[in-house]
Amino acid sequence: MTERGKRTNLVHGGTRRSQWGEVSEALFLTQGFVYDTAEAAEARFLKAGADEFIYARYGNPTVAMFEERMALLEEAEDAFAAASGMAAVNGALVSMLKAGDHVVSARALFGSCVYILEEVLTRYGVEISFVDGADPEQWAKAIRPGTRAVFFESMANPTLELVDIELVSGLAHAVGALVVVDNVFSTPVYSKAISQGADIVVYSTTKHVDGQGRCLGGVILGTREHIRGVVEPYMKHTGGAMSPFNAWVMLKGLETVDLRVRAQTAGASAIAAALEGHPGLSRLIYPGAASHPQHALAQRQMGAGGTMLALDIRGGKAAAFRFLNALEIVLISNNLGDAKSIATHPATTTHQRLTEDQRAALGIGDGLVRLSVGLEEPADLIADLQQALDIVRTE
Repeated sequence: MTERGKRTNLVHGGTRRSQWGEVSEALFLTQGFVYDTAEAAEARFLKAGADEFIYARYGNPTVAMFEERMALLEEAEDAFAAASGMAAVNGALVSMLKAGDHVVSARALFGSCVYILEEVLTRYGVEISFVDGADPEQWAKAIRPGTRAVFFESMANPTLELVDIELVSGLAHAVGALVVVDNVFSTPVYSKAISQGADIVVYSTTKHVDGQGRCLGGVILGTREHIRGVVEPYMKHTGGAMSPFNAWVMLKGLETVDLRVRAQTAGASAIAAALEGHPGLSRLIYPGAASHPQHALAQRQMGAGGTMLALDIRGGKAAAFRFLNALEIVLISNNLGDAKSIATHPATTTHQRLTEDQRAALGIGDGLVRLSVGLEEPADLIADLQQALDIVRTE
């Protein structure tokens, strides 16, 4: 069969039909499986075949369909579906690290990722070095012989700072380190992370893959050897697997993720163009805008600006709160990648566990608002954001 295009794989990839020949993927809502004989059970536990399952914590037909479809989308050899994005991050890192290992990480990370690095891994003797992710010299100085892994968000939450995947991968591979990339903000639609050098790619599928605010999920992607030999044993024995129901929802989300993300990106680009230079903003951050200091890298790495913006409201926290409270269409929530546009105040929500100095070092000021652009009419969103900014300026 000839190689299929991305949208075709998103609709048909990995499908396993039952004897009933269903059109929509079957939901196998079962935690266990039956064997014809005791000998068959013994044989399966010794070595399960590609379409043989033992227990839902180990694998499930619906989950397997989702894993295969995500691997096709990311152009990875294999994938393991996790219960949440953070289960995926934890599984990707903890499964491969041991006491005495050294990890170099970008400093700009989601708060829970910082917790895993600073609190969990160090508790078990893993050494962590943090660097400014946008500074190649800091990566070059921190990565050393014996470094086991590097970890970063390809586009940082919430400041939208990019890390050069190809450059950092080259530095890491020169000393035998593996490259682990949290690729949520870049989205699997625009991702080229594996071809650019990433060894392991992690997503919270709660975000763009579901895209409709329904279920938690995550996925770890990489080589078949690494996923089945390193990640799977850890995940199946520690209980971080995705539920069959959530996998079924994610499969339905994948059918439209390419269409949704491209429409959301078009909306984000229109909003950035309309609001840039607004007197109520001290800065607007959007990688798709020519004013973004890493615009060229965003175009080379993703080919687009993505679905996220950051708006720095003049007047700090009080002004940011007035802005948020004045919004009529955009919702206040801490999710992203949804069909509905969502605004978040990172300093008091997603990144509140960081100290004030840590937030300041990352550029997360009290006036910063993260905006996830949905599928509403861009003109309606622009009008809503402008009226909220006008209210802030007049109060």
